[in-house]
Amino acid sequence: MKSACKYILCALWITLVSISVQAADIYVSPQGNDSNPGTQQQPKVTLSAALRQARELRRLNDVTIKDGIHIIVSGGNYQLNEPVFIRPEDSGTAQSPTWIEAAPNQTPVLSGGVKVSGWKKLNVPVAGLPTNARGKVWVADLPDYQGSKFQFRQLWINGRKAIRARESDDNDRLSRILSVDKVKQEMWIPTPSVKLPAKAGRMEMVIHQMWAIANLRVKSITTEGNKTKLTFQQPESRIQFEHPWPAAVIDKNNQQNGNSAFYLSNAIEFLNQPGEWFADEHAGKLYYWPRTGENMTQAEAVVPGLETLLQITGTPDRQVSYIYVKGIGFKYATWLRPSQQGHVPHQAGMYMLDAYKLKVAGTPEKAGLENQAWVGRPAAAVEVFYANHTGFEQCRFEHVASTGLDYQRGTHNDEIKGNLFKDIGGTAIQVGAFSDEATEVHLPYNPSDLREVCTNEKISNNMISDATNEDWGCVGIGAGYVKNINIEHNDISEVSYSGISMGWGWTKLKNAMSNNRIYGNKIHRYGKHLYDVSGIYTLSAQQGSAIENNYIDSIYQVPYAHDLHHWFYLYCDEGSSGFTVRNNWCPADKFLQNANGPDNQWTSNGPTVSHDVKQNAGLQKDYLSLLKYIAPIDKREAINYLGYDIKADKPQVIELVVEQGHTPDVAKVKDLCVRNGIPVSSVYQWQNRLAIFGNIPNAERIAQQLKSMFNGAEVKSYNTPFYTFNARQHCGLGAAVAKEWDNIVLTANLVSDVKKQQEYLDYHATQFQKWPEVAKGFCNANFQQLLVYKNGRQLMLIISIPKGESLDKLNPKTTENNPRVDDWNAIMKQYQEGVSGTKPGEVWVFMQPVKQS
Repeated sequence: MKSACKYILCALWITLVSISVQAADIYVSPQGNDSNPGTQQQPKVTLSAALRQARELRRLNDVTIKDGIHIIVSGGNYQLNEPVFIRPEDSGTAQSPTWIEAAPNQTPVLSGGVKVSGWKKLNVPVAGLPTNARGKVWVADLPDYQGSKFQFRQLWINGRKAIRARESDDNDRLSRILSVDKVKQEMWIPTPSVKLPAKAGRMEMVIHQMWAIANLRVKSITTEGNKTKLTFQQPESRIQFEHPWPAAVIDKNNQQNGNSAFYLSNAIEFLNQPGEWFADEHAGKLYYWPRTGENMTQAEAVVPGLETLLQITGTPDRQVSYIYVKGIGFKYATWLRPSQQGHVPHQAGMYMLDAYKLKVAGTPEKAGLENQAWVGRPAAAVEVFYANHTGFEQCRFEHVASTGLDYQRGTHNDEIKGNLFKDIGGTAIQVGAFSDEATEVHLPYNPSDLREVCTNEKISNNMISDATNEDWGCVGIGAGYVKNINIEHNDISEVSYSGISMGWGWTKLKNAMSNNRIYGNKIHRYGKHLYDVSGIYTLSAQQGSAIENNYIDSIYQVPYAHDLHHWFYLYCDEGSSGFTVRNNWCPADKFLQNANGPDNQWTSNGPTVSHDVKQNAGLQKDYLSLLKYIAPIDKREAINYLGYDIKADKPQVIELVVEQGHTPDVAKVKDLCVRNGIPVSSVYQWQNRLAIFGNIPNAERIAQQLKSMFNGAEVKSYNTPFYTFNARQHCGLGAAVAKEWDNIVLTANLVSDVKKQQEYLDYHATQFQKWPEVAKGFCNANFQQLLVYKNGRQLMLIISIPKGESLDKLNPKTTENNPRVDDWNAIMKQYQEGVSGTKPGEVWVFMQPVKQS
């Protein structure tokens, strides 16, 4: 009997332990109730309640959590009225972490969205509604939200973002501002073809400003015929007209591709296209013109109500630790600052709180500095402060107005891997301090308490596509002052500005950054709206850092960029130092090292890098399923290539000639090119001569620098060709026009007889009229362009052929069944002779491309 009782007690103890262990798994379901015990059969209904239960288990040191706590969230939509907060008391340990994870094969979503229902066809007149919209617009009451006037800046219909009504519906055909008066704080624009509202209401102006855009709330509208004056609300008006960088462009000297582009938005007068909407806050109505196939009686219409959905917050002394989030969706987050205070960013989405130009340049830290700025940081759907050993894996961040996921400060040993970021208004993933609101942006960040610095973070195998679609100046992945960060094997596409931006401060001085690594990422289809841009961009000193084995391709053409050629695949900007940049594949060597510090090593970057780098970059094998979520290619947008077109690119030649018998220092010229954004592939050599051919920014300054670098050398500039053959112009509509070209550079002299020199020029001036067979021969050979420049009696001949083709193969086609070309060539011989150093009888000599690495 005693033995039997002992057996029964033992069995009962095992049963109780079994039940207790199961209690460490806390279940959440949309069909649950927060008064439930959180079992699989009786789940909680909110994540916050589950976290509280887990917190209590840890507070009581419950024996059942020895191996950790799993909060298992069933699929479905979890409507949030406030952010979910995770605090230090929620922390796990290395032996007992907390997982917040999706139930197997299910997709739970934490949503800040509010549904809009009760849609009806608009059947009453509405003041200001365009004529073409009448009978096509639907209307619903603005939803009641937490007892206050509901503001929002986005609307999604069946998961697809609608367009806030705007005056210009085509980003490639934006109007340009006319003038800026900084003293009066007003801007003049062409009077739009669409009707403007009589009063500004909540109308906004979005203006393109070099590497950023600004959202300005319009205060007043004054139309005077074909021009209209706008003034703006404070505080953004003061910041807009005082800050020097990045500023609205007024292209007085025709050097910057025209004045700044802009569009107006958020007025019912602009609701003139399917897919557009307008919210009348005073009337409490939401108006929408459905796209084809949208049935508003059945459609799901959602507007965002919360800025932040999840916030993980500790302190420097009591951090949140060992909490991992897996398989959770985060959707419909708003960002309202532009509606409340405007938005004038400095760079990478960091908005200016104050900024102005110094009357007397210079600060103790930076002698030549001519401006000051203080910035704030946009909100994020998920924010993390003072945490370690946390992670997000296989989560989905979608339909977010600002930043997706932001590890702001004081974090270490965290991992962000295998997540999807799609339809993100700002930066997808952000990590590290940029500048505190009280710290001027050019001051190096080097806190005495190193716990403030985000350290040992890993961002890998994330799919980022269609980010930065609200604030065009944001980036795919943005890192501020970080240390020992690894950004690797991410796929980044369809972003408005740079793919990855790392660093802050514009300083060569010592700061908190070091040993950062950007490795194996695939960055493509970037720079959709802004230039001064790069696939990978860096700032400031970062000793021991590396950019390696990345695949960067396909930057978009931007018709309204302030400088059509200021785009790059790799760009180490001001103060960048301590970097090793190597083995990065990109279609051309379009790089820039601007005002860099010491200790940068660049080797083997560009199209000659092994194609294995291309194949191995981007998502690794276990994450390839994310590729199905990549945003479709926008076929309306053209891809940019390194260009030499005489009209679009205005190529020039600068020639360096050193003493006969000597060889110029090619390395010095290559270094000069990279520091000025000139591809090294643009440099050609023959004996004692070097030539740079292409779009040469500040060509006169480059020529002067060459003179200073090579004392006693001759530097010649060839600015405008006197003869141009171009396939687009001279070969007809059916001409085969290649996207990318190889250039063959030749040089020769005209004979010294001045009369014969003039005859030579006259022949070329009338060639297309009197010798059309020559151009026909060039067309037959598939020459893309042929330019002849002249300086004194020296000639530079540039023959452009399709990339990968051979001149030896193509050139014979110029005379094929075309004897008049032979006649032309025979006549030209009497006018030409070789340059100094050529052999007897040698005339045109080929200048060979220098080695790029």
